[in-house]
Amino acid sequence: MAKKGRKKKTKKSNHVFWIAVRIQIALMVVILGFVGYYYLGGYAKTIKGLKSDAINLVESATLDTFKANQTSLVYDAKGQLISTVKAEKDVYYLTFDKIPTDFVDAIISIEDKKFYSHRGIDFMAIVRAALAAIRNGEVTQGGSTITQQLARTIFLSNERTWQRKVEEIFVAMELEKKYTKNQILEFYLNNVYFANGYYGIEAASQGYFCAHADSLSLSQVAFLCAIPNSPNFYDPFNNIANTYKRRDRILYNMHSDGIISDARYDEAKAEVISLKHSARLKNDYVETFTYFCATRELMKARGFEFRNKFDTDSEKEAYEEAYKTLYEECQSTLFTAGYRIYTSIDLDKQEELQKAIDENLKDYGEVNDEGIYALQSAGVCIDNGSGRVVAIVGGRKQDYLGYTLNRAYQSYRQPGSSIKPLIVYTPSFESGLTPNTMVEDKKTDDGPKQKSYLGAMTIRTAVEKSRNSVAWQLFKDITPERGLEYLLKMKFNKIVKSDYYLPASLGGLTYGVSPLEMASAYATIENDGYYRTPTCIIKITDAEGNVILTTEQMEKEIYDANAARMMTSCMTGVLTVGTAKGKGIPNMPCAGKTGTTNDNKDGWFVGFSYYYTTSIWVGYDTPKKLDDLQGATYPAQIWHDFMTSIHNGLQPIGFLPYLGQEEPDPVYEEEPEDESEEDDIEPLEGEGEDEDE
Repeated sequence: MAKKGRKKKTKKSNHVFWIAVRIQIALMVVILGFVGYYYLGGYAKTIKGLKSDAINLVESATLDTFKANQTSLVYDAKGQLISTVKAEKDVYYLTFDKIPTDFVDAIISIEDKKFYSHRGIDFMAIVRAALAAIRNGEVTQGGSTITQQLARTIFLSNERTWQRKVEEIFVAMELEKKYTKNQILEFYLNNVYFANGYYGIEAASQGYFCAHADSLSLSQVAFLCAIPNSPNFYDPFNNIANTYKRRDRILYNMHSDGIISDARYDEAKAEVISLKHSARLKNDYVETFTYFCATRELMKARGFEFRNKFDTDSEKEAYEEAYKTLYEECQSTLFTAGYRIYTSIDLDKQEELQKAIDENLKDYGEVNDEGIYALQSAGVCIDNGSGRVVAIVGGRKQDYLGYTLNRAYQSYRQPGSSIKPLIVYTPSFESGLTPNTMVEDKKTDDGPKQKSYLGAMTIRTAVEKSRNSVAWQLFKDITPERGLEYLLKMKFNKIVKSDYYLPASLGGLTYGVSPLEMASAYATIENDGYYRTPTCIIKITDAEGNVILTTEQMEKEIYDANAARMMTSCMTGVLTVGTAKGKGIPNMPCAGKTGTTNDNKDGWFVGFSYYYTTSIWVGYDTPKKLDDLQGATYPAQIWHDFMTSIHNGLQPIGFLPYLGQEEPDPVYEEEPEDESEEDDIEPLEGEGEDEDE
């Protein structure tokens, strides 16, 4: 029996041995195949070239190389400097002996624990990142050391290719040969991006806290060190909750590593961060919009295709992730490349729009917990000749340094009846109706409830009086699917599946619209139905004047030209005999539409002349009722005051007639009359914020 057992054991051992041999042979074949593919496929030559480039980049670098990021400048339509995108880097440059120890400890604890022991590359981190990518099907964690991040920031780009990654590794290794660890940290902490145009710890300290880096608390230091990992995601102005979470993680790491004591950890974690935005570096509404437009133009130049319609949720998520990644890359370039950004912004008109908003709302001094005016307004003005934005105001002006929300393009609100021309009436004119087509203002089983119904009337009268029942019936005829498609074609960003129902005809949208979107849509009607992207960028050059990109206002047909002219004709009556009677521009033909949402929470007026299109919104950031807020009150008055001021001295020019028009439109009100109230409409059952006048 013993012999038999030994034979079985020997047999089993031989089997294992031959399996091991076969595995080794297979591995050798794979390795030989890889080596052959590496050389025969030309990768050896490519990688050798990348290594050579890396050596040359680092050899030619001097200490000034790490202070060389140029300031980008923004100019208005007259060539006047609007904004210095960031201050010169060397103004804020700190040598290592001036960098607080807390910054060094915090950034190493969260970004690169092995910084002082590796030679530029943490191979285990790369392996972990690669395994995670294989496991998740995408890159979910980084493997870059601080040295690699410095290499990417100073010498390379954020392009996600294997060639860039390989060159990054070579550059990092060369940097470690040429400079000390402390020098590399010095370069990194003076060049890393902290969002909102702040590069380096001193710029970030002054930008967020109005203080020098050496005067910050441990909690403030950790808060700042949270930002560079993903500047948009951890942007303190827009995503402060995310910044707090990463700050706490940094403090936890420092405590776990024994860098800070229990007492310092508890004190830092408990500290409430108070941002004090630097007045000198503060971006106003023009600047924030300019940076937004310029970043998107850079994305477009790199081939990115903007979308607002998706078949599946996963498709939308993939798009949003790609958008976020490229936006951050292009935004980072915007703040470092020394661009010269030429815009269509007219600072005189900008001042007039801000003045009109501030003066009309001056009696409302209530502020919220952050000290911001509770009642707000936003406006956008587009030059109809070029299709570009010439003025944009995102809120009332006040002496508050830490608030940068630009409601003109960042906020979305219910549009009320101001949406009707876009998704109801102009599409109906395309279907064969005319301003003189008779319709019935009547009660319907599923329609809106009104205090009164006026019976038979023309579509022109229905527009002038903003009759909800008529709009509801026409929208039902053309269908929500068709009506909302016009908004999607004009790049409205917040149209979702839940919007495809009849209350959308009265402005009942899930998320709403922005003043920028409304201005561009009404400018489309004025432009005979042709849409142009509402940008303010004319061109971008480098510091030497070489053109990086120019914008062409490509026109896209949205509405039939005759239908657009019919709509314009109807809207002239809104300002002469309709809901906004008396709010027209003296001695200038103009057209527009009021909008008031349920319970008077949002008020709109959007309108145009031959020269300009302007949209105005008024309401609270957190929607609530304001008894005397209607489209015809504050919004229309702001529109009237602003448009009157910018049309001073311009020759009156009327609108083109539509085919079959029997009588010319009323030209203008020579003397504005007293403001009139809009139609009194009861709320629609089951709907909360979609009813209009």
